[in-house]
Amino acid sequence: MNRLGRSAAALFICAALTVSLASCAAETNTPDTSISGPTGEITVFAAASLNGPFTELAADFEAQHPGTEIKLSFAGSSDLVTQIIAGAPADVFASADERNMTKLADADLVAGTPIDFATNTLQIVVPPANPAEVSSLADLTKPELKVVICAPQVPCGAATKTIEEAARLVLTPVSEESSVTDVLGKVRSGEADAGLVYVTDVLAAGDQVKGIEFPESSAAVNSYPIATVGTSSNQKLADAFIASVTGPEGQKMLSAAGFGTPRS
Repeated sequence: MNRLGRSAAALFICAALTVSLASCAAETNTPDTSISGPTGEITVFAAASLNGPFTELAADFEAQHPGTEIKLSFAGSSDLVTQIIAGAPADVFASADERNMTKLADADLVAGTPIDFATNTLQIVVPPANPAEVSSLADLTKPELKVVICAPQVPCGAATKTIEEAARLVLTPVSEESSVTDVLGKVRSGEADAGLVYVTDVLAAGDQVKGIEFPESSAAVNSYPIATVGTSSNQKLADAFIASVTGPEGQKMLSAAGFGTPRS
């Protein structure tokens, strides 16, 4: 090979090496999107009693996962499951009882297996001064007392019914509400002398109300399940949020709000 041929060959080899190195560099600097964290937004439908801890959990999750947004919608579990079955765009459902989660599963709208993440029990709630001098569950049967409870189809209402039957008592409420938030609101405003809500609701209300424990509450301990909705458009983010709820940090926040640990 003459000098001209050798020079051309050398230039070709150098050019090939340059292209190869550039290709390697590009591969090295390109992030592997297959292992990237969750992004986008989801809507979480959660029982009204979860308002406090879930608001905190969502904010914490967004801070730890930039580029995500957790939208929250709180109401009675029965209302929420009805909305989801009717087509409401929910990605996660957190129920205050297993019955409403079963309704969603029966409608083939649950992805995977629901996970129990907390428990809760009922407590009598009265205004701070307790003018009606309520001290027991039996006191709520007094005809002169204005008592409010949750409607039977709502988890707190179903728990109330179970407790009534176990204690062999019959309550005659002036109203049956669609969520514990509504029951609490009527007691807090003075529209009612007493009501039955979750321990966690009394704790969250602080000095605006007074809670009264009663032994019969052990007859109805509600388990809270959570699951990704089958029609979710972002199941990866939904699953990640559920993992944060059921993980150590989520459990710590729920415990601080007064929730019990899941039953084994």
